[in-house]
Amino acid sequence: MDIRQLESLLEVIHSPTMTRAAENLRLSPAAVSRQIQALASELGVDLFVKSGRKLTPTPAALRLAEQAKAVMVRFQYLKKDFANDAARDSRPFHFASGTTTLIYRLASPALGHPINKLRKELPNLDLHVSVLTTEGIVAGLLDRRFDLGLISLPVKTNNLRIVPLFDEELLVIRPSPKQVHGNHIGMIRPSQLENVPFLLYTKGTNMRQVIDRFLESLGLKPRVIMEASDTEAIKHLVESGLGYSILPEHALRRSTKYFQTLRVAGHRLIRRQAFAMPLTSRPRALTEYVAMFLKKALDNSR
Repeated sequence: MDIRQLESLLEVIHSPTMTRAAENLRLSPAAVSRQIQALASELGVDLFVKSGRKLTPTPAALRLAEQAKAVMVRFQYLKKDFANDAARDSRPFHFASGTTTLIYRLASPALGHPINKLRKELPNLDLHVSVLTTEGIVAGLLDRRFDLGLISLPVKTNNLRIVPLFDEELLVIRPSPKQVHGNHIGMIRPSQLENVPFLLYTKGTNMRQVIDRFLESLGLKPRVIMEASDTEAIKHLVESGLGYSILPEHALRRSTKYFQTLRVAGHRLIRRQAFAMPLTSRPRALTEYVAMFLKKALDNSR
């Protein structure tokens, strides 16, 4: 038994002739007749009685029709639920991002709340947000726990579609004994970073690898006294005088703070941000829509 047979049954019952039913189904009368016969044979009942050119449904056909109607309603619901239409897609949508980008880009009032704009654009969107490192996001994308992720490049996999977004500078911060106003970026020489205490991101993460390679290119081996995954925690610990750090520029834009923001003279440290989504032969239209909507919002905010 399949859905086409039930659809044929209902159409034949509600049409004046087999020919009209076949026209409505866009099939030949012979094809419709074969579907009805196969259904009757499988159930072991007579479904129609022929009187001249007219087909009269049996009590068994009418009883089956009531159940078939419920099946058809459920079938239409399933088709709608899995329709590959971004505007109508109401299935849960799982998005993952790093903390800094989420707070200072996607949820930033200064940048126009891109996430809130997305919700207004797609009222049916059932958005679920996870905050993870790039490594956790990539793992979630590969096993399809996430539909879309905002990651730092590079990543070592060929099973993701990558949409480049923007470059962001990473800057050195060091404690300041007095309050600093504005977003002035000073200069520091590589030699001034020798033997200073560093608070850095957790070892093994994408961000830490980028920072370690940068310091190595300067001929420095950092004296790391603490590791953390939370940008805000690192900032506050630097302000308390615990040590230096290297953090994304957008996370450092505060009107007043107790740290100095510095660029290493003659050197710029850049991290590349991108959207990533599973590479599949049947991409979800909503994933593409969300990625392009947020990309445009981020492009306009720069």
